[in-house]
Amino acid sequence: MREKIIHKAAELFLTLGFKSVTMDDIAQEMGISKKTIYVHFANKTKLVEAVTFELFETICDGIDTICEASNNPIEELYDIKMFVMNHLKSEKSSPQFQLKKYYPQIFDALKLKQFEKMHDSVKESLQKGVDTELFRSNINVDFISRMYFNGMTGIKDGSIFPTEIYTMEYLMESYLEYHLRAIVTDKGFQILNKFITSNQS
Repeated sequence: MREKIIHKAAELFLTLGFKSVTMDDIAQEMGISKKTIYVHFANKTKLVEAVTFELFETICDGIDTICEASNNPIEELYDIKMFVMNHLKSEKSSPQFQLKKYYPQIFDALKLKQFEKMHDSVKESLQKGVDTELFRSNINVDFISRMYFNGMTGIKDGSIFPTEIYTMEYLMESYLEYHLRAIVTDKGFQILNKFITSNQS
């Protein structure tokens, strides 16, 4: 039952936002009593926390699977971008923004977990790119990994990139190209160019 509640709550939070969905809404959607939810979650904050970290784990598992299967680090980043975009398709509200505004402690804890996960996997990917001569040998892998995380987090800031001007798809696509153009070798650019061209057609 705990898993079912998390699953339904995630669906509602991503569609309607963390703020607007009440415990009553979740109970009604599931056809259960509110008491049943409180058996598993002491309050809404605990539920939001459980949902947030569950979604994070799901995305991490998906990314790990992509990394294991990919042919090269450039393809890997594009596959991850597609995977994340598909995952975020159900987001009608801006959950990141609402989480930051109404549940700042959960937001900060999540951001730290995201950084730890992404920093390690991006460093590994960058090193693979250097070893296979797709990325320049003189890049500072640790620095670039931190810059990449900072940029990926930054493009989600609606005050800098308003949604009425930029779609998330455009931002992710453009940022990825911007990031890769800075570090690829000529050999890497040939692979990158195929993705740029196929995305423009």
